[in-house]
Amino acid sequence: MFLIAFLGGIVTVLSPCILPVIPFLFARADRSASSVLMTLLGLTLTFALVSSLAVVSSDWVVAANGIGRDIALVILTLFALSLLSARVGHWLMLPLVALGNRLDPATRRLSGPCASVAIGVATGLLWAPCAGPILGIILTGAMLQGPNAQTSLLLLAYGLGSAVSLGVLIFAGRGLLARLKLSLPVTAWLRRGVGFAALLVAVTLATGSQNQLLAGTTSEGAAAVEKGLLSAVPKAIDYVVTRVNAAAAPNLGSQGAMPSLSGATAWLNAPPLDDESLRGKVVLVDFWTFDCINCQHSVPHVNEWAKKYEKDGLVVIGVHTPEYPYERDIDNVRKNVARLSLNYPIAVDNDYTIWRAFDNQYWPAHYLIDARGQIRYSHFGEGAYDTQEHVIRQLLDEAHGKAEARGADE
Repeated sequence: MFLIAFLGGIVTVLSPCILPVIPFLFARADRSASSVLMTLLGLTLTFALVSSLAVVSSDWVVAANGIGRDIALVILTLFALSLLSARVGHWLMLPLVALGNRLDPATRRLSGPCASVAIGVATGLLWAPCAGPILGIILTGAMLQGPNAQTSLLLLAYGLGSAVSLGVLIFAGRGLLARLKLSLPVTAWLRRGVGFAALLVAVTLATGSQNQLLAGTTSEGAAAVEKGLLSAVPKAIDYVVTRVNAAAAPNLGSQGAMPSLSGATAWLNAPPLDDESLRGKVVLVDFWTFDCINCQHSVPHVNEWAKKYEKDGLVVIGVHTPEYPYERDIDNVRKNVARLSLNYPIAVDNDYTIWRAFDNQYWPAHYLIDARGQIRYSHFGEGAYDTQEHVIRQLLDEAHGKAEARGADE
């Protein structure tokens, strides 16, 4: 998932939501490489921090975010004015230079890195990338699991991907300008042009007009690429892992007792199932949601196993945990269950109770439980269908063996 998050960040450069930050970042293109990197680092870290806190609904977080946004707008406005006028830029740097002289003459150089990071932090406070499929999954997982280190690291990976793509554009632009060998007056006008664009963006963000300006744009292309990544990367990783572990048998050691299925908001195709009704059965629990492309690829395999091994004692339970708001609609779930010809029990987990009980984090996710109620195998994402079917048969053989032994003892 970290690789997907990083690649998703790279794809962000294709989205129109990146447009508001470009003037501020390109205004640093004439600085040293280290200065550009410091700006991008400030952007990345601030985005990861702010996005991590975004899933916290505390009043202080909301207030702090609003204050930080206002401060960021002031910083970026002053920065834009410094680009428009060298005199204003000199005037704005006087306090920093005076402070450096008071502390230590050698610390004057700190104003450069500090200014670079400040611009990056301010940009990160204002940057709201389009929540495409990949960022949507990360934020959805954060809301389900609550803020945690994994979410912050995923957001950091996403931000780093964006920084890499923006960095490539900035350094490519620097190289182009260097080859053009522009005269000093032309360079000054370019600087003022970037300053004007940055000031326009700052005013636009301050007045909330960016939604109207971006109304005619679309992130459909970027979303399509992200969906392709979500489909292709797990398959590629799964293929590599399968090849590496081709000769190794799956680990069927106990992963703990099967959590309770209580808490479902509704059941389809069957009455509510509990430990008593599943006693002595081999169970496959499949976490899915109807609009997940990976789930659409894996559900046919699950449906085939449900039909093929039902007579042998396999009970397949689909746990439909929504990813998007429209997937909470029970009528939508019913329509898609019928469309996919799913006849096995479906637990509608709109409150994420079963999801949390299993401590699950993925769509799709398969958990195989033996006849004693122990989780013996789990698989996340697509692929490994032959291995999963092999485990199903093995657990069924174990269950039948125990049944025959009990019959002989009696």
